[in-house]
Amino acid sequence: MRRRAAVAAAVLLASCSSGPQADSPVAYMDLDCAQPFEAQVAAVTAQPKLVPAGVVGAEPYHYYSSADGRTSYLVTRPGSPAHPAIVIQRAATGIHTSGCAYGDKAAFAELIAYLESLKTWTRKGSTP
Repeated sequence: MRRRAAVAAAVLLASCSSGPQADSPVAYMDLDCAQPFEAQVAAVTAQPKLVPAGVVGAEPYHYYSSADGRTSYLVTRPGSPAHPAIVIQRAATGIHTSGCAYGDKAAFAELIAYLESLKTWTRKGSTP
């Protein structure tokens, strides 16, 4: 679980750009859970300046982050207990996590709880 948390956190951070953007800001879409899963994935991934982080190890997710690092999407892949599902995280005054569960609602709730736990995860036993 800790390894998974570290990998997910590293992917989200690595996919964020900290450099200044010369172009005008992009407004990233909210999720519309009334839309079918495949249509929602197509709409999410078609957005401009969305950086795909791809697949990390055996994680059953695809990750995408905005170029400014303020919006991230997680799209489940087959093999994830929560599949099909899409999660969005927005950073503003804290990180807000929400999403669309198209499959197993209990597995989706576990996925959201896992992502929420990453907000407070710290490495134990390390020294500054």
